[in-house]
Amino acid sequence: MTNILAVAGQNSKYKLPNAKRAGFWAGLWHGLIAPITFIISIFNVNVRIYETNNRGRLYDLGFMLGASISLGGSGSRIAR
Repeated sequence: MTNILAVAGQNSKYKLPNAKRAGFWAGLWHGLIAPITFIISIFNVNVRIYETNNRGRLYDLGFMLGASISLGGSGSRIAR
């Protein structure tokens, strides 16, 4: 059974037999929910922040964009 939040981990829908690999949109989603997923991963060993069964650079790009959006952007306030 896949998890309902579509988070990375042992029960990820991307780990099912014949499942396609995680791409840009999955990476974006995982990046957006990374702060919440991190807290959950402390208490649940089946939840991970980053999906290991991914397409590579597109997943990474989506993850970084999502994480930067959810964690506060590009740091332009620091430069001011």
